[in-house]
Parts: sequence; C-alpha cells; structure tokens
Amino acid sequence: MTIKSRLEKRIEETTKWEIRRQYGADGPNEGHLWVLACMDERLPVDEALGIRADTPVGGGDAHLFRNAGGIVTDDAIRSAMLTINFFGTTEIIVLQHTGCGMLSANGNDLEAALRAKGIDVDNVPMDPSNPELTLESGSFAKWIGMMDDVDETCLKTVDYIKGHPLIPDDITISGWIWETEFRRLRAPITGTTEGRERTQYAASVMGVKGSQPPRWS
Repeated sequence: MTIKSRLEKRIEETTKWEIRRQYGADGPNEGHLWVLACMDERLPVDEALGIRADTPVGGGDAHLFRNAGGIVTDDAIRSAMLTINFFGTTEIIVLQHTGCGMLSANGNDLEAALRAKGIDVDNVPMDPSNPELTLESGSFAKWIGMMDDVDETCLKTVDYIKGHPLIPDDITISGWIWETEFRRLRAPITGTTEGRERTQYAASVMGVKGSQPPRWS
C-alpha cells in the first residue's frame, strides 16, 4: 500500500470516528461497551478494565458514565437505555471500588446535616427541567444511595440493570470491584470477608454506625 493510500484510509477512518453518532447503532464505540463507574478520582477505569475510555478522554473504547458509587439512578438507566437501544452497545460493566465515599457515612446522618443547614429535603426538585421527577416525602436518605457493603451493592446494581424493561435481555452485564488499596480488580465477594479482609469493603469497616437507609435491601 502506498503512503498516499494509507493517508487516505487514515483520514477516512478518523472522519468516521468523528461523526460516528450520526450512524446510530452502525457507529458504536470500539468496545460496544457502556461502563457505569464511581466518580471517585482514585478509580482508574482504563487501568481496571484494560480499555481506553477515560484517559485520555476520547479513547473511544466505551461510553463511560460516572456517578457517586457507580450505582443505578434514573439518569444511569436513561444513559444505558440510549447507548444500548440506539448506539450499538452490547455489553455493560458496573465498576465499583473499596474505600468508596458512599461507604464512609450513614445516609440518615447526611440527611440530618442538610436539614441542619435549613434545606427542606422533602421538597427538592430532582431535575428542574423535568418537574414530574420527584421523591416521596421521607425518601431522601434512601435516594442518596449510601452503601453497607460494596460487593453486595455491586451485585444488586447488576441485577437491577438486568431486570429493567429498557435493557434488552441479550445484553452482557457484569460487575467488578477495584481494590483501591492494592490497585487490582476482582469479582464481587459475598458471605465472607476472606479475600477482602484487608480492604475497606464495608461501611462498618470504615467506622460507620448503624445500617444505611434500605435502598439495597
């Protein structure tokens, strides 16, 4: 192949990459992948999963959605629905991590702290542009989504996504835990502390008193 041909091919591929959203499902990201991950700055999504999506931004391997805890929220479902049904995504990965800030306090205490600041948490607009989206009175602490155990929450997050009517049954969905302390990836572990006893995997390990509001029960 001549240099001219290689340059023409490179420009053609680059152009298609730049306008891939115009192709819809025929212009998916390279991994046909959507990642739901915690927003924590210590969670290196690319390193953990062996992909290029987060650093540098624009790596192209996946659609990446980050929120506090890497948990199911209405906006997470909205984003998953779009990438799967309209942009060619065929796989979802849920990526959570030890030492997460969502393990570091009790949700009821966080609600109380906001009330002490004079915030009426029973009347907070969830989305000012979509006023129909509301919380029932008394559900704010549950909405925050604090965790008791990151492994259990990871598995339940996977189950909630699998069971959602906007997510097709043929989508591959898995959950993984990044051990912040050791910079390594593992599958979720439940029913025992073996294999995770030297990590901050639970709120109780991080010194939090009392059970969290029952979002994950």
